[in-house]
Amino acid sequence: PNISVALFPAGLTALVQTQQTVMAAVGEEAHLNCQLMQKKDVVQVTWWKPEGDKTLATSSKHFGPRVNPDFIDKVEFKDAGLQNNSIVIRNLTEQDEGCYHCLFNSYPEGAFIGVTCLTALVQTQQTVMAAMGEEAHLNCQLMQNKDVVQVTWQKGSPEKEENVATYSEHFGPRVNFGFIDKVGFTKDAGLQNNSIVIRNLAEQDEGCYQCLFNTYPEGRLTELHEPILHVRESNSPEEAVVSCSATGRPAPTVTLRVLQQDFHFSNYSSVNVTNTNGTVAVTTTAVLSGYRGNSTEIVCAARVLSGPQIEVFMMIPEVKQSSADGEKHFQTYTFRD
Repeated sequence: PNISVALFPAGLTALVQTQQTVMAAVGEEAHLNCQLMQKKDVVQVTWWKPEGDKTLATSSKHFGPRVNPDFIDKVEFKDAGLQNNSIVIRNLTEQDEGCYHCLFNSYPEGAFIGVTCLTALVQTQQTVMAAMGEEAHLNCQLMQNKDVVQVTWQKGSPEKEENVATYSEHFGPRVNFGFIDKVGFTKDAGLQNNSIVIRNLAEQDEGCYQCLFNTYPEGRLTELHEPILHVRESNSPEEAVVSCSATGRPAPTVTLRVLQQDFHFSNYSSVNVTNTNGTVAVTTTAVLSGYRGNSTEIVCAARVLSGPQIEVFMMIPEVKQSSADGEKHFQTYTFRD
C-alpha cells in the first residue's frame, strides 16, 4: 500500500507534509497527521474522505474543532491546530481503509491539500483477558498476502522490548530461552496467521505483545531509530536553526516543537533520503524565533505509522556575549537520545 503525496492547486507553492504510509491493526487506532510547512493565514482545516464524499471533521479559527455527527464515535482530534493538525481513527475496520484528504483553507490563496492512505494490515484481538494460572491465546493475522520469511513475537515494557519467540520459513517455531516453559506456538501457527499460547499466567505476564511480520523484500513492516537533534546559530542573533533527523521504515513523521510560549518555529523544510536497505532518513529543519539569550527547551518527535512516538529533548542554554566583538554567539549542539 502506498500513500500519499501532497497535491496543490496551480500556482500554490506551500508544502503539506503527511505520513507516506499509515498501516494499523484492525481494532486498534490510526493516527493521521498533516502539517503546513509554510506559515499561512489558515481559517479552517477539513478532513475529507473522497470515497463516499464524507467530511469527517473540521477545525476552524472561529468555531474550533468539530467532528461530524456520523463520525463522533469513530474520529477525534489529537491536535486541532491550523498549521499542524492530526486526527485519530478509533477501532479500525476494513471499511476505514482508503485515502484521507486534509485541506488547509487559507485566505486569500485557497486550499492546500495533503493526502494520506490508510491500510488496516494486521488484525489482532487488541485486548486479551484471562485468569491467573490459566492460558492466554494471542493471535495476529496479516490481512494482505505478503512474502513473509519470519514472524517475531515481542513483549514490551517501559524499560525494554524482549524477543519471546520466532516462527520462520526455514527454521520453523523457536521459543527464546527465557520463555521456553511459558510460551508455545499453536498447531495452526503460520507465516500469514500466527498464534502463541502463554501458559500458567502470572501478574508479570501482563503487558503488550507485538507480532512483527518480517517480509521480503520489504523487511520488517515497521522500524524506527533514535532521532538526532542539531542546533546551530542563524544570521540573526534572535534566531537559531534547528534540525532533527530520524530513520525508519516506512518514512517516519518528524516534528519539532518548543515548550516556551515566547518562542516559535517557522520556515519549515523537510528532506527525505532513501537508504540502500529500504529505510528512509527524514530531516526536518526550522528556524526558532524569539531567541533573546534566554534558555529554552525544544523537542523533536519521531513516529512511524501509528506506532509509539520517540521524543528527544534539548535545552538551549543562554547565549554568551563575546567581549571581543560585542556580538552574541552560542555553541552548535548535536544531541542523540
